[in-house]
Amino acid sequence: MARFEVTVDIDRPVGEVFAFLADGENDRKFSPRVQDISKDPAGPTAVGTVFRSTVKDAGMTTRREFRISELVAPTRIRWNELSANLVTAREGGYDIESLPNDGTRVRIFNDLEGHGLGKLLVGFAVAAARKDAPAFGQRIKAAVEASAS
Repeated sequence: MARFEVTVDIDRPVGEVFAFLADGENDRKFSPRVQDISKDPAGPTAVGTVFRSTVKDAGMTTRREFRISELVAPTRIRWNELSANLVTAREGGYDIESLPNDGTRVRIFNDLEGHGLGKLLVGFAVAAARKDAPAFGQRIKAAVEASAS
């Protein structure tokens, strides 16, 4: 297993940040990898909600399924990947905390693991994710702040 993570401060109240991040369909607003995403079942996100997406990584298009495994408003979101790709996120999540002056700090992480040939690729995948992590955090910050305007 290999982890990447990043922490970012967002200039919005913790409740707004939690609501934005809990709606996984917002992923397309900050992740250029996401080409399409949908939620099952419809309605508010809850434990057991599944987000299905089509993503493009390293020139390859794959389908992904993530299940919300924990949702504790407004501080914690966890998911695990259900899809059977070469590299998957065994667990990922957001840890969200309130800051003074209505700001919010978010720690984003994913624990990646390889399957089959993916065991050889997971090191490259996590290295790329770690390299992009600061920019990824800034894209999340910009998307959340723009959505509340």
